[in-house]
Amino acid sequence: MSLINLKDLLNNAKQNKYAVGAFAITNMDFVDTLIDCALEKNSPIILLLAEVHFKYLDIEKVAPVIVDAAKKVNVPVCISLDHGQRLETVIKAIRCGFTSVMFDGSKYSLEENIRLTREVVRIAHSVNVSVEAELGYIGGESASEKMPESHAPKKELYTKVEEAVRFYSETNVDALAVAIGNVHGIYKGEPNLDLERLKNIRDSLEVPLVLHGGSGISDEDYKKLIKLGICKINYYTDMSVSAVDEIRNYLSSNPDFNSYPDLIKKAMLAVKKLVCERFDVWGCTNKSAATKSLCISCDDEICKLSDPAFSPDANTIILEDLVEKISGEILRRI
Repeated sequence: MSLINLKDLLNNAKQNKYAVGAFAITNMDFVDTLIDCALEKNSPIILLLAEVHFKYLDIEKVAPVIVDAAKKVNVPVCISLDHGQRLETVIKAIRCGFTSVMFDGSKYSLEENIRLTREVVRIAHSVNVSVEAELGYIGGESASEKMPESHAPKKELYTKVEEAVRFYSETNVDALAVAIGNVHGIYKGEPNLDLERLKNIRDSLEVPLVLHGGSGISDEDYKKLIKLGICKINYYTDMSVSAVDEIRNYLSSNPDFNSYPDLIKKAMLAVKKLVCERFDVWGCTNKSAATKSLCISCDDEICKLSDPAFSPDANTIILEDLVEKISGEILRRI
């Protein structure tokens, strides 16, 4: 099975009214665990590596491992850079074989966000890599030993409908992350999501919409969000909390336990249980199908897959050829 780019994956989700789970990876144990979840649920999946998490994982070292894991399974896997802050990081992710990149220009003015995002789109689209951007400001993303304090979003930073229309028309991004009361990390109080704003954004744009800060939201709200156009849900905090709680509880009951690999295995089982439940709620269970989109996982010119639900006319591309093509395009365009 090949890797799939975000555009093809989310267009399918939008058409069939489900959301694909996008899960942040902060150590290599997450890779097999998350792919196992996708296999068990017959679901497509998005694996995220955020620039803020480069302190935990070297993108150039882990990308080949993730690609290798993806090529061995029969579900679509999208590997995406999350919250890329610099053009250099975006280019590095593309050269490493990522099928999607997110450029986060939300800290800039609207004009500067448009200018920078448009340049990322120009480079990424030249090699069939999808681009996600953020409009409005979500905040709360961090990488530290202590979980960030609970916080509430500021309404003045929510995504504005008219700005979303302008942003999309001037950048041509493949997915747009919106701020509608969602936050990264832990919510202060119950999430108070502006569903009317989301509806207005959905009705004004064709682009698939993305929810960051998926942890801490109720199943009922998830279903409302998906009905109103959310096609991708970013998820990490609840996974981290479940893993740490499992370790803490097990060691409390078994103080003499000293097998590190078995301890991590227990933590990942807790993560797997949680993620599999999310797949059911988000409607992506049993939505997997063969795809040849941006195929970098096999050396066959004709893969003979049937029922390619996401991109029937896509061509197979060998990894080495893709890297060479990307490098040439980047050097030519910069």
